[in-house]
Amino acid sequence: MKLIEGEAPVFERLNVFNIAYSMATHAGKRQALISENIANADTPGYHAKDIKPFTEVFAAGEAQGDMTASRGAHLHGANGSGFDWAVTTDDSSIDPNGNSVSVEEQILNGVEAKRQHDRALAVYRSSMNILRASLGRS
Repeated sequence: MKLIEGEAPVFERLNVFNIAYSMATHAGKRQALISENIANADTPGYHAKDIKPFTEVFAAGEAQGDMTASRGAHLHGANGSGFDWAVTTDDSSIDPNGNSVSVEEQILNGVEAKRQHDRALAVYRSSMNILRASLGRS
């Protein structure tokens, strides 16, 4: 593949790779919050955190051709992915000590996040295989 100076390789401009990357990033961020929730399961006053589902985040994300930040201070500190990873808190069932973490629920959320990450990797692998086959390098 011949690269032109200053241009991204073709595979970096394919939307399917961006979606797979964003889905894996979302799953990773969610898994980090789940771990934090479990670590604070006995902390008085701690409220369980989560992020919006990926479908909502992706639907509200950047339009094709929108500017994205390339570093933290670029474009008023917006994140580089162009997606709103808004953290939400769960106040639905609060214990007497003010803690809202349900370890069982967090474990289920962790399984869901792992499945989402695995799905993103499967999409990425399949897309790479299709790209390789189209180049005659299967």
